[in-house]
Amino acid sequence: MGICSFLEQVTLRVVCHSKEIGEREGKYYAINVPLKDGIDDASFTRLFKTIIAKVVETYLPGVIVLQCGADSLAGDRLGCFNLSIEGHSECVKFVKKFNLPLLVTGGGGYTKENVARCWTVETGVLLDTELPNEIPDNEYIKYFSPDYTLKTQNGNIENLNSKSYLSTIKVQVLESLRCIQHAPSVQMQEVPPDFYIPDFDEDEQNPDERVGQHTQDKQIQRDDEYYDGDNDNDHNMDDGL
Repeated sequence: MGICSFLEQVTLRVVCHSKEIGEREGKYYAINVPLKDGIDDASFTRLFKTIIAKVVETYLPGVIVLQCGADSLAGDRLGCFNLSIEGHSECVKFVKKFNLPLLVTGGGGYTKENVARCWTVETGVLLDTELPNEIPDNEYIKYFSPDYTLKTQNGNIENLNSKSYLSTIKVQVLESLRCIQHAPSVQMQEVPPDFYIPDFDEDEQNPDERVGQHTQDKQIQRDDEYYDGDNDNDHNMDDGL
């Protein structure tokens, strides 16, 4: 999803059911997108952009933590998707465009040469640097044979994610987001981050204006909080002090 004083946490991950949306006070604060085997770049990035754009609009996060697991790439030893590195990194580009404080971490990945490729390309994306596709000679070059290139191609696993299935998942997720927008106890508003420091010099302020009106009002005692004694001494004596 601290850098801000109030941060809504959003989890977008591949799980078994889209109805896993959190419980109790955390209800609707988890968004899960269950994807079937073989999803490709076009389907994945389209769904990712639609959901993440709505997430940011709804939660107004002060910071985003993006985990770039590489096990969703085609050819991963344990993965089952058809994503290329270009499709994977397109999601990083999209999140970066929100221009919010962004912490990017690694994640899963069980074909080590593709993990290295992925994180290299996406580091370039974060630094607005276009990297050449040809990998220069280095002591680990043998791992990148036979083509010695940085970017990978799509896989050829059958895509079991039909358009109707992805549409259903999208509708369910967007409906969950609408629920939190209308929850009576939740008022979403943008909050300045903790590192924000107002641009003023306290020494130059009028001493009578340094304490805000709201703070002054909080210091006023209510009439029913006073004791019946004539002065503080009477009050103390009554308490046996």
